[in-house]
Amino acid sequence: MNITVIGASAGIGLLAVEKALESGHDVIALSRNTDALPDHPRLKKINGSSTSKETLLKATQHTDAIVITIGTKQKKGTTLFSDTANALVGISGHLRADIPILWVSGFGVGNSKPFLNFFMKMVICLFLRDQYEDKTRMEKIMEESKLKWEFIRPGILTDGPESDYEVITSLFKSMKVGKISRKDVAGLLIKEAEQPTMLFHYPVPVSRK
Repeated sequence: MNITVIGASAGIGLLAVEKALESGHDVIALSRNTDALPDHPRLKKINGSSTSKETLLKATQHTDAIVITIGTKQKKGTTLFSDTANALVGISGHLRADIPILWVSGFGVGNSKPFLNFFMKMVICLFLRDQYEDKTRMEKIMEESKLKWEFIRPGILTDGPESDYEVITSLFKSMKVGKISRKDVAGLLIKEAEQPTMLFHYPVPVSRK
């Protein structure tokens, strides 16, 4: 199948590209700079911004699934996530109606905020507040669209190996959301791209360790 990865040059995005290629898929990788991506006969690289409708149209032609792993180092006033959501909704008429859009959000976004533990609450408050507020706006834009979305909400990301993890799909008191490796999140994204089972949900991958 054809999988588009938006935000493909580092972190979860790069790992998702590698996982998709290992699984035999064709990949369209969109990033502002694709130099870090490997050369591969089944990989098409596109340099550009996720907030550009023109670039998104180019990256999503003939695709069967869209994986979004965009991130930013801008801590204050970012609108990257909501701008990307608006651009995606803006081209929705050109997308196949059945394409799943699998977006890495974060635990603490939207209705999961009250379920944060004290440590994660402090980290987000001190360093990531504006990013998480914009991710909340992004989720709302997508929720109100006709697109088939799924928001993966990991906790604290690590560079550890793949692990034994479970996926929580509901919020409950005293739920424990700790560390999860980027490799695990990338694997979940490609698994859901191949066979979406949690559309219109907010899966939280949690390591069993």
